[in-house]
Amino acid sequence: MKFDFNRKYNTIALYTLLVIAAGVCIIMAVVKIDAVASFFAKILTILRPFIWGFAIAYILNPLMGSMERLLSKISRNRLHARPKRYISILLAYLISLAALFIFFRIVIPQIGQSLSALAKQIPGWLENLRLLALDLIDKYDLENLPTATIDKIIATAEGIVQDFTVKLPAMVPQLLQMTMNLTAGIINVLIGVIISIYLLMEKELFFAHIKKILSALFSSRRVERVLTITHKSHAIFSGFIIGKLLDSLIIGLLCLFFMTLFHWPYAMLISVIVGVTNVIPYFGPFFGAIPSILILLIADPLTALWFAIFILLLQQLDGNVIGPKILGDSTGLSPFWVIFAITVFGSLMGVPGMFIGVPLFAVIYSLVAEFTEYRLKARSLPAETSAYASPEHPLLPVKEKKPTVFRRFRLQKKPPQDSDER
Repeated sequence: MKFDFNRKYNTIALYTLLVIAAGVCIIMAVVKIDAVASFFAKILTILRPFIWGFAIAYILNPLMGSMERLLSKISRNRLHARPKRYISILLAYLISLAALFIFFRIVIPQIGQSLSALAKQIPGWLENLRLLALDLIDKYDLENLPTATIDKIIATAEGIVQDFTVKLPAMVPQLLQMTMNLTAGIINVLIGVIISIYLLMEKELFFAHIKKILSALFSSRRVERVLTITHKSHAIFSGFIIGKLLDSLIIGLLCLFFMTLFHWPYAMLISVIVGVTNVIPYFGPFFGAIPSILILLIADPLTALWFAIFILLLQQLDGNVIGPKILGDSTGLSPFWVIFAITVFGSLMGVPGMFIGVPLFAVIYSLVAEFTEYRLKARSLPAETSAYASPEHPLLPVKEKKPTVFRRFRLQKKPPQDSDER
């Protein structure tokens, strides 16, 4: 008996089978959600050194490129590509290690001194608080409180102390686990450094391999589309992350300069807090200002008031002058979508999500915008958003944003082409 295979029906049957298989996988994943989450967590743990390596290589790649361009100018393009790459990687790591050495040699000890001085002032602050409580008792005759209320307050305080006493032995295994996690983290970072060196040395080769595999699986048009999206995503991520880090460094240094100038206490500690939290858009200044003001309240309430005014002016300077000059319109997102990205990705990924959520959402936003424009043009419809506004309520005019000097330099500056082949 001979079977007549119809290509059309075979294709339909194959697609049906794939849809059923995908549906079964989704149902099994929902039913066994804990097992699936545990599996992906294990995979993530295994790949953690490679994630560190990629992150380190991604951060050091612009510095390595700058070193390669500098070496090309110095050698007048007489230095071959491989020796130039090796020297550039070495210089990039030496500069990074020097920056870390300065940070740990100068910044960390001063932070330790600030924390030590703060710890010494806490008992005095508690004593002042006790005296304030006694004054309130005398002033408002709180000694005549009902016995039941006093007993309830005492019982609550005793309960807190007992809970702490019971939980104290359980904290020892947690401290041991934290130590093991810290050791594993250090090992992952060290392995990541080695991986990053290989990624930087052979980044063109890895890129060529990826393009080769994609070309074997998809059409040339789709491959070019994927590469275009990748380059655009890289431009958004690198422009935002590097610009935001530079912006936060400037804010931290300005805070340190003025706090030292005014002889305010805990200058280094507070400047580090302000600089580190400033990498989070919009909410970062509040995250940094609140603990800093609370620290200064222990030392001197009047200084805390002046610092609150100073940090408000500093953030205005950052938001209206420094930030726009460095970042410009690097993401292309409105303030509403920036806050949306920070809130959503912060809830999903914590503090790292608040930092990378903005450029990540900018990539998603740009892809959706391009797909929408493509579909509108395919249907012979206008792509401008203003064309879809109500005639009675037209869109408000928007001031045209120009790329910043920092962004123009990054976009226009291209590394010289090497004449020798790999």
